Amino acid sequence: MSKKRALITGITGQDGSYLAEFLLMKGYEVHGLVRRASTFNRHNIEHIFKDTSKTGHGLASHLHYGDMTDINSLISVLRRVQPHEIYNLAAQSHVKVSFEIPYYTAQSDAIGVLSLLEAVRILDMPAKIYQASTSELYGGEEKEAPQNEKTSFKPRSPYGVAKLYAFEIARIYRESYGIFTVNGILFNHESPRRGHSFVSRKITHGAAEIKLGLRKTIYLGNLDAHRDWGYAKEYVEAMWKMLQQKKPKDLVIATGKTHSVREFVETVFTHAGMPLHWQGKGLKEKGVDKDGITRIAIDPVYFRPNEVSYLRGDASRAHKELGWKAKTNFEDLAKIMYEADLEVLEHDNP
Repeated sequence: MSKKRALITGITGQDGSYLAEFLLMKGYEVHGLVRRASTFNRHNIEHIFKDTSKTGHGLASHLHYGDMTDINSLISVLRRVQPHEIYNLAAQSHVKVSFEIPYYTAQSDAIGVLSLLEAVRILDMPAKIYQASTSELYGGEEKEAPQNEKTSFKPRSPYGVAKLYAFEIARIYRESYGIFTVNGILFNHESPRRGHSFVSRKITHGAAEIKLGLRKTIYLGNLDAHRDWGYAKEYVEAMWKMLQQKKPKDLVIATGKTHSVREFVETVFTHAGMPLHWQGKGLKEKGVDKDGITRIAIDPVYFRPNEVSYLRGDASRAHKELGWKAKTNFEDLAKIMYEADLEVLEHDNP
């Protein structure tokens, strides 16, 4: 029996790289869609290139150039790969950045999804499609938490609006053309492979730099934003499980617990042996160590124009229907990320 073939868009990102590893372990033939860029940005999957035993001839031969904003390239890749499963993880996924480049965010995150669905429809391809959705669909009101599949959507950013279009167009193509497509409404999920511009990684990497004397202060925005933080490596299993179901369903994937950015900072710095205490209020608030050195400071540039203040997911339906549940708790996640950043920095700065 031939292997199942999976196509992952956004394979070089955090989720894409973990999903590639997971599917290879499941015996899949894994293909990835990558954009042509002037810089080589494949560090998250370099180790897969080197381990050819998992694919027989290395994942490198299964990477295909394409772009979510170019339907012709999508059709070309789909014809070549003939995937049984498609995981669309490609996106401009930074919420703050989406306010600065709203048009590109809409093109890649909304119209790009339409292009993929239309390509599958045009080719009359029986592939199952996983669409990466987001908790940013919700308005983030504490009175509406925990948010589940029945909670109303009220996005507060160009990113959230683009993802709402993607969510609805995936539903429409499912209902109109019988395409097996699901939306995974994933709440925040982090890892050592998270981009440095995201607040969790900014904190863990910055703390490791401070520990090694490579940096003095980390500048952050809203310390009181609450998020439901999980471990990305576990969340990719939920993506796969959603495509193994008999009927396509949209599901929330989350831990069910929420913590503030402030708590994330405190957890990381305490684990690093550099506990902080807070001084001042508002924009003048700062986190100070035992020697009186400011390690955390506020910079208004990192505030969003329209903040989502409180997110906490209810993944009880996913637990019931998929048998999936988050395992890594908040404290352990922060430690995993900090220790990974510290190890890399120690290696690079002997």
